Formats: sequence, C-alpha cells, structure tokens
Amino acid sequence: MDQILSGVGDAIAGFFGNPVVQLALQAIAVYLVVLWLAGAYWAFRDMQQRSDNVILPYVAAAGIILFTPLFFVLAIWIYKIVRPHEKIGEVWERNLAEEALLAEVEAIHHCPGCERRIDDEWIICPSCRTRLKRVCPNCSRLVGMDWSLCAWCGKDFERREIPAAAIEALPRSRENAARLAATGTESPTTATAPATLPSSVRSPGRPVAGPIPAPTQDPLPER
Repeated sequence: MDQILSGVGDAIAGFFGNPVVQLALQAIAVYLVVLWLAGAYWAFRDMQQRSDNVILPYVAAAGIILFTPLFFVLAIWIYKIVRPHEKIGEVWERNLAEEALLAEVEAIHHCPGCERRIDDEWIICPSCRTRLKRVCPNCSRLVGMDWSLCAWCGKDFERREIPAAAIEALPRSRENAARLAATGTESPTTATAPATLPSSVRSPGRPVAGPIPAPTQDPLPER
C-alpha cells in the first residue's frame, strides 16, 4: 500500500515538476488575478452608472478585492444582488417617457362640463352645450373664454369701445357749442327783442290781439 501511495505521489510531483505544467499554472494564476482586478473595476464603473453617490463605487470595488482572486466570483454575485436595479440613464429615459405620455394625454382636450373628448375647433360642446370658446370680433379667430385679449390680433376684450355714431357726433356737438357761444355774445337789444309770430302760426279763428288802449279818465269838476 505504501508503495502504491508513494508511486502516486511521485507521479503527481513529476507532473507538477514539468516546466510546461508550471508555465500553464502560472498563466492560470495571472488570468485569475486579471479577472479579479477586472471584476473590481467593472463593479466600480457599474455602480457609477447606477448611483449618484460618490463613495458607493469605491465600496463595491473594495468588496470584490477583499474576496481575493479565489472567491471574487462569489463577491460579484453578491454585488449583482444588492446593486440598484436601474441605471441613472434608464431612470431618466423612463421619466422622459412618462412626461411625454402625460403631455400627450393633456393635449387631448376634454369638456369641463361632461369630461368628454372635444375638438380644438369646437365652440360649444355637443353633449352638454357648455360654451368652450368664442370668436374674436376683430380677426374672427377662436379664443379662450378666459382670455382677456386676443393672442392673434391683440384685441382687448375688457376695454369698451366708443360707438362710431358717438365719434361722429363729437364734431357736431362742438359746432353747436360754438354757435351757442356766438349767440351769447350778441347785443342785449337784439337778444331781448320781442319776436312776432308768423302768420302761419296764428290761429285763423281768433283775431290778432293789438295793443291795449289806455283807460279814459272822466274829468272831474274843479272845486
């Protein structure tokens, strides 16, 4: 039995003593060390893409290095379990997709009265007859009900406009005022002269009243 064991030991020693086998073993050791360091660097870069924390990438790389080249594979599996599931870029893309979806949903207009889908060109909701928009009197384009002025032509809806008839009447009123001022500056004799009624105004059935004669006094005898 001892001879058999010694024969096996000599065979193993001779196998590992071969220069080719030793070179292969050295190459395998170097390969494991390279994989060990590469795994630590990979964990460092991967954690940078998954977290904004500056310290976590160094912690992940140090954890893989502490497991030595013999057990670093186990450290990589543990790291894959505890690392964040999404990268920062993936989170940003997901947020952008959600914002785009929300913007698309908000772009679909709904009636404030019945919450049904409406078209942008509608003025009144055909379902509940809610007033949606109004027409600008200046440019005839659709504007919102809560707009204080038209965004297309600048028409101010809160300012009241003076009618054209009133604007045309302003020069006439000024002319009339000037005429009244001119008549007021005339002489008082011409202003207070009695006006005689024309013949067309006089009533045909009544005689024209003339001047009233003064009453005659009876002469009294002197005493």
